[in-house]
Amino acid sequence: MASQDPPLDEIQWRSPQLVAEMGGIHSNTILHYFARSPFFEETSNNAIVTNQAFHNASMYHLIQTREAFEGRLRTMAGLEFMVAQEPAETGPGMGTGVWVIRKQTRKKRPGIEDEIMVHATYFVVGENIYQAPTLADILTSRINTITDAMSKVLPTADSARTWTPSLGSVYRPSPTPTTQPQGGAVEKTAPAKGEAPKVKNNTLETELERLAEDSFIRHLKYGGDYIDEKPITGQPGNFHVASTGRKEKPAKLPSLPTKTDGISGLGLQGPAIAKNGKEGKKAEKSPRPPNAPKPRRRKTKTGSVAPAS
Repeated sequence: MASQDPPLDEIQWRSPQLVAEMGGIHSNTILHYFARSPFFEETSNNAIVTNQAFHNASMYHLIQTREAFEGRLRTMAGLEFMVAQEPAETGPGMGTGVWVIRKQTRKKRPGIEDEIMVHATYFVVGENIYQAPTLADILTSRINTITDAMSKVLPTADSARTWTPSLGSVYRPSPTPTTQPQGGAVEKTAPAKGEAPKVKNNTLETELERLAEDSFIRHLKYGGDYIDEKPITGQPGNFHVASTGRKEKPAKLPSLPTKTDGISGLGLQGPAIAKNGKEGKKAEKSPRPPNAPKPRRRKTKTGSVAPAS
């Protein structure tokens, strides 16, 4: 099975020997140098004019200069190769060395300018000839590059994503792999002076994730049924509501009225009233003379009580 040739826009052609025979690439040799490349087509008007000039001495002058050669091509209709841009002059006798050649079809229209349809563009850089890619090829290549990059970045970003109940979804860079010396032992670097040692403790985060997952599963299982804030304890027929640990303040007793009218109305005894009319104070005793004898206390005699007949 014969191998297929690569596309023309993926190859580079050069011929240093032909450049030496032509005396270098310049304005009068650029089209003839291009005609030896695989990009050239033998059915074009360039090949027809060249063959006629080699077999007819009166037309030989048409291939001596580029101006005469292109002037002859403009009078013909059909496929042709024309120089679209010459090397830009950057100084006296100097140029960029880049020639732009176009493959185009010329259609003659009486009374107006010719209609030209461009099929491809070629670049001659030094001795190398390249075919410019089409717009479709450029867009396809860019889209494939973007797709390949996105297919790599999305799994990487997903691997760095973690979820916690407090923060939700967060992205953390993957830890740098530690270098393992020979023998399989992990090399541990000591912390810098004044820097606290780094302790890896993921127990809290793991516990929070487990609790959040358990809470979500319970919500899906029980729906809106939740445990009462005050659980019921006791036996059937003697249920009690358990205390929530909150201490209630004792209720204040109502204060009793102090006015005499109110007391008489309620049938309660009020405070003692002194003879001098002042409320709440005892009557003052009269002063005893200094030489008066001390009064004797009177003893009460308890007698026997006769039984009732």
